[in-house]
Amino acid sequence: MAQNLTRKILASHLSKPSEMKAGEEIYLKVDQTLTHDINAVMTYLAFEAVGIDRVRTECSVSHLDHNLLYLDHKTPDDHIYLQSVAKKYGVYVSRPGNGICHAIQVARFGAPGKLSMGGDSHTPHGGAIGMLCIGVGGMDVATAMTGVPMRLKMPEIIRVNLTGRLRPGCNAKEVILEMLRQVTVKGGLGKVFEYVGPGAETLEVSARATIANMGAEMGATTSIFPADEQVRKFMKAQERERVRPDAA
Repeated sequence: MAQNLTRKILASHLSKPSEMKAGEEIYLKVDQTLTHDINAVMTYLAFEAVGIDRVRTECSVSHLDHNLLYLDHKTPDDHIYLQSVAKKYGVYVSRPGNGICHAIQVARFGAPGKLSMGGDSHTPHGGAIGMLCIGVGGMDVATAMTGVPMRLKMPEIIRVNLTGRLRPGCNAKEVILEMLRQVTVKGGLGKVFEYVGPGAETLEVSARATIANMGAEMGATTSIFPADEQVRKFMKAQERERVRPDAA
């Protein structure tokens, strides 16, 4: 079977051999995790209960970005706990005001070819740079941080061939809205949408991020673009051009 980018990334992260047939359960090594402060407290409490001394991912990030109003003691208490537990277990912290979790994760930590799990439904934003990024529940993130492989039903991979270029006055959101019109809000369940073609080549990473981000609205497992010259330009702008594109 042809090895598209999605299959290449999945194959390179298998923790046990698999034929990778759609619907078959596969087990994957997770490179990165992200959490945000609405559900992260339960995630890290669960991780602490396991009793290991460090996270076993390459990179785990706790983003303090959703609850930012300090109206009483609750949010400050959460942030104090999240910062202290991060320091104890080797988790990076993105401070309040840095920006939204899935965007910061891509800009400062993301790398083409990596596999990421995030406790935010728009974690697939990272597909804009050729990562495979999947939104999951907080307990799944806690499990991934212990080094236990992620269990996933092998998704169906849908090739989306983009041609031409956006006309003046149009933007990338028009693309994903048309996808939603055709596919519907449940039509992406169990599927990965892989965007390719000459039209995809014209889209900068910010435009790709809009499409990948809103793939969640179709119920998609995730969406992904190739790690190409547009991605190189983006990584260079972030002063991270030397990050290795493992499976790109």
